[in-house]
Amino acid sequence: MLARDIIQRVRQIQIRTGRQVADVLAGEYVSVFKGTGVEFDEVRPYIPGDDVRTIDWNVTARMGAPFVKRYIEERQLTVMLAIDISASQNFGSAQRSKREATAELAALLAFSAIQNDDKVGLTLFHGAIEQYIPPRRGQKHVLRVIREILAHGAGQSNTNARFRPVRRFGFKQRRPRAADQATDIRGALEFLMRSAKRKTVCFVVSDFFDAGYEPAMRTANRRHDVIAVHVTDPREYQVPNIGLVTLMDPETGHSTLVDTGSSRFRKSFEHRAFNRIQDLESTFRSSRIDFIRINTGESIVDPIIRFFRQRERRMRR
Repeated sequence: MLARDIIQRVRQIQIRTGRQVADVLAGEYVSVFKGTGVEFDEVRPYIPGDDVRTIDWNVTARMGAPFVKRYIEERQLTVMLAIDISASQNFGSAQRSKREATAELAALLAFSAIQNDDKVGLTLFHGAIEQYIPPRRGQKHVLRVIREILAHGAGQSNTNARFRPVRRFGFKQRRPRAADQATDIRGALEFLMRSAKRKTVCFVVSDFFDAGYEPAMRTANRRHDVIAVHVTDPREYQVPNIGLVTLMDPETGHSTLVDTGSSRFRKSFEHRAFNRIQDLESTFRSSRIDFIRINTGESIVDPIIRFFRQRERRMRR
């Protein structure tokens, strides 16, 4: 993707998500994400019904009449977008790749945040931390966040050819995966714990092709508000009947020859993919971590709205 193509894509995302934030997400974001505490606002005369625990006894003694302290919610939040940019994120069988869907999701969340004067930060990770942008406010800052998500890895070869027609029988073993191909969610969360001094709302956006990160997710969620966003593509859980193909894992480089014409293989593939999604959801739910699933072939807005509304109902209980 050339620089001008990235700029054009950022503008397209800005226009589309800007309307969606204004028309659809307005109010939903505020109702779900509360402030991190309360701060003192003023002292006013006591009104019958006020909580006696809020009486300011010093002012009451000085004025000769009861006065109470009034507090307001400390509204400003910090939203951290922890974005997986490993090789598997470049895959896409529909109109957009998982990376592009992630950028659109990040735009929706970031524009919602700055509309409410919250700060937005970005951490790009793969097998290591690739880039960290400290939380700030403002539209220019959000546009930079979107641009960085799209730009990283733009010079790499496209991995959309994960499902390739076979040109020869057998396959060649590729070299071991490099840091920019791998996924290290645990490392990203440990970085968050070191870098975030205040409590943040952290969206971990990944396809979660990783292992051993669950304890780190639970630890981070005790201090921060961690939300897992699972980005998938239709071809990752449903294989078309196109005969013999070589399937290649972009993160490990391992390839294997399969017969997609076999209904047994297709059913097994779909069953394992479905079980993986169910296991992910179950793992996060048991850890009290919110879970959002994004599909590259479907709307990005609908899952966010469902999440906002489900979370708001849970908060009211």
